[in-house]
Amino acid sequence: MSTTQISLPKGIGPHAEKLFDAITQASTAEELNRAGGKAEGFVLGLESTKAIKSQIAESLYVIYDDAATQRSTELA
Repeated sequence: MSTTQISLPKGIGPHAEKLFDAITQASTAEELNRAGGKAEGFVLGLESTKAIKSQIAESLYVIYDDAATQRSTELA
């Protein structure tokens, strides 16, 4: 699943996809951890400011976590 499959407010989608790409294209575990942390902070910020509903935030968390888990396996 990708962030493009979620209905996000205008202007947020490109940033969400950029973070997803950073996770899936990480070339080292350190890069992956950094990208995952940025993605988590991004979602937390959106949720905290009520820019997105909690259901959408949860979907983003799952997408980013699944992508990070898969990439971690690929890098191992």
